Amino acid sequence: MLNSERYDRQIKLQGFGIEAQDKLASAKVLVIGAGGLGCPVLQYLTAAGIGNIGIVDDDRVSLSNLHRQILYISDDVGKLKTEAAFERLNAMNPEVQFRVVSERINPQNAVTIVSEYDIIIDCTDNFATRYLLDDVCRILEKPLIFGAIYQYEGQVVVFNVRNKEGFTTHYRNLFPEPPNPGEVPDCNEAGVLGVLPGVIGTLQATEAIKLMTGIGEPLINKLMTIDILSYQTAVFEIPSLNLTDKNIPYSIEEFENMNYQLHCGIEFAGIKNISPSEFKEAVKLPDTVVIDVREPEEQPKLDVPYISIPLSQLKENVSQINNRNVIVICQSGKRSLSGAKILQEILGPEYSISHLEGGINHLNKETHE
Repeated sequence: MLNSERYDRQIKLQGFGIEAQDKLASAKVLVIGAGGLGCPVLQYLTAAGIGNIGIVDDDRVSLSNLHRQILYISDDVGKLKTEAAFERLNAMNPEVQFRVVSERINPQNAVTIVSEYDIIIDCTDNFATRYLLDDVCRILEKPLIFGAIYQYEGQVVVFNVRNKEGFTTHYRNLFPEPPNPGEVPDCNEAGVLGVLPGVIGTLQATEAIKLMTGIGEPLINKLMTIDILSYQTAVFEIPSLNLTDKNIPYSIEEFENMNYQLHCGIEFAGIKNISPSEFKEAVKLPDTVVIDVREPEEQPKLDVPYISIPLSQLKENVSQINNRNVIVICQSGKRSLSGAKILQEILGPEYSISHLEGGINHLNKETHE
């Protein structure tokens, strides 16, 4: 039974009332990603009284998360984000039903997970998952609320909902092709002001509430951008384009056979992705060299021998590489993949080229667990 006292202040709103609150109580919302964006989304939707919330994330809380992922505390470091989030959210509002999925969403599990919910909220930070969610929501006809952050700027948009004119747009209308690996750094590499995901995540939660209750005018087919240093905001209409790319799936079967890592250039034929444990063994092998493509000032430094060649200078300095087994590293694994591709094209098949998946961040996380 609805506890009207808990939601009294929003029930009193003109145009909201008990009817809108009942709609929230019967809604099912899926939040993909329990990081910087996901934390405020989860907190505000839980407090608002959403009936059923799904949380999908396979990551664990790290100390570097805490300045912006304020759902977590120091004692949560090392815990699965889904478990730490559930513990805190359930204490916040025990009237909400939660389902946690502590695994990465992929083409094999996405249809099963997404089909159970009314609204999907994309709080991820990588292009492969964004295209995956865009495709599965389009195929299953699920509204998708997208948010993104970069340093001091953020974006919010509602996809896959028909506007008054009867057409809808998708993430692929905004970004038809994924950028090259390393071209757009994430917050691990570029940094982010801690309050920014709070602002954007709160806007995503607001859009979800508007869609569920029918109040206001959601950002359907509209991209809202905000710069928190200047507070300049803008809203752009997104044109509806015909999706004709042969790499776009149009059925569940096609979707489940998609390789989003390959589609977004995260995998390349002939380049091996190695894990931290594989990296530790590989550096012991003869005729092996480690190439760090980060900028010289980036920390932390490796405790194994390496050659520092920033990605922007790699092509001009390939002559420094005399070993047949080459391992490329960076902070998060994005620039290293770009570097590995460059070396593969220049050095040819005689060389074994690999890169450290997840970068030094992943290496340090596994070392400390």
